[in-house]
Amino acid sequence: MTGPFNGEAGVRGHRHLDLELIDDASALTDADPGGMLRATASAGAQVRESAALAAEANLEAIADEGRPRAVVVAGVGTAGRTGDILATVAGARCPVPVLSHRSAGIPGWVGVGDVVLAVSASGRSPEALAAAEAAARRGARLVAIGAPDSDLELLADRARAPFIPVPRRAPARASLWALTVPVLLAARTLGLVKVNEADLAETAARLDLDADRCRPSLESFVNPAKSLALDLGNSVPIIWGSSSLATVAARRFADTLSSNARYPAVAGSLGEANRGRVGLLDGVYGGLAEAARDIFADPDEGAADPTRLRLVLLRDGGLSDESDDQGEPLALEERRADAVQALAERRGVRVSVVTAEGGSPLERLASLVAVPDFASIYLGLAHGLDPMAVPAVSEMKELSNR
Repeated sequence: MTGPFNGEAGVRGHRHLDLELIDDASALTDADPGGMLRATASAGAQVRESAALAAEANLEAIADEGRPRAVVVAGVGTAGRTGDILATVAGARCPVPVLSHRSAGIPGWVGVGDVVLAVSASGRSPEALAAAEAAARRGARLVAIGAPDSDLELLADRARAPFIPVPRRAPARASLWALTVPVLLAARTLGLVKVNEADLAETAARLDLDADRCRPSLESFVNPAKSLALDLGNSVPIIWGSSSLATVAARRFADTLSSNARYPAVAGSLGEANRGRVGLLDGVYGGLAEAARDIFADPDEGAADPTRLRLVLLRDGGLSDESDDQGEPLALEERRADAVQALAERRGVRVSVVTAEGGSPLERLASLVAVPDFASIYLGLAHGLDPMAVPAVSEMKELSNR
């Protein structure tokens, strides 16, 4: 990962952040009373635990009727991201459509030939519960994934459908890997995705390694998550992925920036950037602001630095099922990434790069998610925010349930 946090210039550029806190392990622990850092560091353990729990479920029952016509992954928030992960890990060669469904119920065309995966970290999501009820009523095969002893488990029991219990972690965004692994293993049972035990073990090991690299006791100059958090300070992040896998990670990063750091972010694929969004680089937060800046002004006097764009490129150069044998589609995206980075730098828009590592698509995805997950937490803590408690989310639930 690269980023321009160097000495005094970096400190002045992030004057609104508590720079002393971000490199004080004890202060970070005090500022994180709910243990969001600790919960995020459990990602590798989540992979192992959920794989074991899925192995105990009777998933073979859903394969008895053969390959489905389509798979619908029903859930919202983090649960909804599991459908995106399944679709991109399965790749373009997946023999059936995979749909992420984020509203109540299920599409009208779903019936006896289809499979519905209802996912909810709490087991109480209205969207997942409605999807499970509709799937059972229409005769679709159902797999439910969520907290044990929940409404979702009761529904699955009544429908005689497999249920994979996922130990409850609050908030749900700390359970991405606990929810994702059962979804992948259910799809593997149906013959739709190639994820073996070695892939899961390597993914868990990658998440463990990144958790160690991003631990609170490591200072920012050797901690990639703290460095990325400092890069993003007082900016409007634009997060683009160079492949479908990296785009899922980009959208996950925007999710965690919103919740953990309360930062707005633009996220998507380089293909979307190429179709017009790259114009942001010339806008009032990009090149236009840079052109108006007085390079002779004393940064220690006057108003704070203006809010600027920060481009974050998530780069995935590995071959996957989305490419042909020569990797040409991914090679095109990598050329686009080079071009976008050059355009940004010409306009004075600073760039941070996170590069995928690992062999399997799942491990590469993990390498693109782990550091940004921690970065969003450090960014929130440095602004004096508790990443575990998001009052607006709680209030929204109260207002919508009246």
